Amino acid sequence: MTTRSMRNATVTGAALMVLMGATLSWGAVPASAAENAPISWESAALGLPTAHKVNQGDGVTVAVLDSGINSDHPALKGRVAKVGPDFYNSDGLEPGDDGYGVHGTAMVSDVLKVAPKAEIISVRVINDSREYKLERGLSPIAKGIDFAVANGADVISLSLGGGVVNQMTGEDLAAAAGAVHKGVTLLAATGNSGDEGNEGNFPAGYANVISVAATKPGGQRADFSTVRTHNTIAAPGVGIISADKDGGYRSVNGTSPATALAAGVTALMLAENPDLTPAQTRAILMHTADHPAGGHNALVGAGQINAAAAVRAAGSPPKIDTAPKPYKGDVKHFASPTGTEKISHPAMETELLATGLSALGCGVLFVAGGSLLLFRKSRGQRASG
Repeated sequence: MTTRSMRNATVTGAALMVLMGATLSWGAVPASAAENAPISWESAALGLPTAHKVNQGDGVTVAVLDSGINSDHPALKGRVAKVGPDFYNSDGLEPGDDGYGVHGTAMVSDVLKVAPKAEIISVRVINDSREYKLERGLSPIAKGIDFAVANGADVISLSLGGGVVNQMTGEDLAAAAGAVHKGVTLLAATGNSGDEGNEGNFPAGYANVISVAATKPGGQRADFSTVRTHNTIAAPGVGIISADKDGGYRSVNGTSPATALAAGVTALMLAENPDLTPAQTRAILMHTADHPAGGHNALVGAGQINAAAAVRAAGSPPKIDTAPKPYKGDVKHFASPTGTEKISHPAMETELLATGLSALGCGVLFVAGGSLLLFRKSRGQRASG
């Protein structure tokens, strides 16, 4: 494989995968004819009853990029406007198979719990297993983002991620940047490794993506929620009752449901003010959040989302000018000139170089001498044995 093709290879599966680090509890609640998954503590924590008096996400399209869905589940049936292509189709799974749509079905139900009148686009870009899959070319996530933008998404919810930045492709970053440039807000899960290795998580780590941490009842960071300075805001992520792909509901823990809930709040904000830019949306979410003591931190970012306050603030957003500006002026240098020519190097400090070389020479002699002693001792031991 060439260097270029290695760069274009993308690791999905475990390295780039489910924050299916989300814990799924299997004490299923029977399915009912209710349109929404059962509400638990997250409703009061987010202030949803008050926010829903203003709107319920009418006219806003949320794309959920995940592991596919069971569109016949009572919490989803008739509420998914478009099921996009399966960009993770090389695993051979189809709707109805084990490992297809478990996580995605749950996440769509969590978005709809917050924004029940939003339109949903579902795109499969990961699967429910923890396998690795290498692909050349554009990654499933980049394809999913591009598809969502092309099909009118206002918000993209990414309850997925993993690895470190060098495992993410330039195409993923370019797709995210392109979406934001076109006015689409992206939210991604910060990760579930806070009580383990606290590994980084991407795409949440991208500067143009809203990184969502998870909270437990009381608003503090959930123990598993990854701690990162790029964490933007937080949302409930413990004991969230979400749709079970095979029917009924189950309790889910993770930054995955936190992200889906946050995407739903973003839909409420955009229903109130469709002209909000991604930068304004981020600023409002952070400004209106229930701030942690001491202010913004790496645990929960600006704090747990306050949906009611965010929707109210959406009507009069801050002015944030993010448009590119033409260069004006006659500045020739970014810093004060040093007098050194651009094509030359400063004079080498030969005295320091000589000292360094002397020290290196001494070190080599010590190592050589030590090796010789060990060699002689070893020969002596073998001879006497």
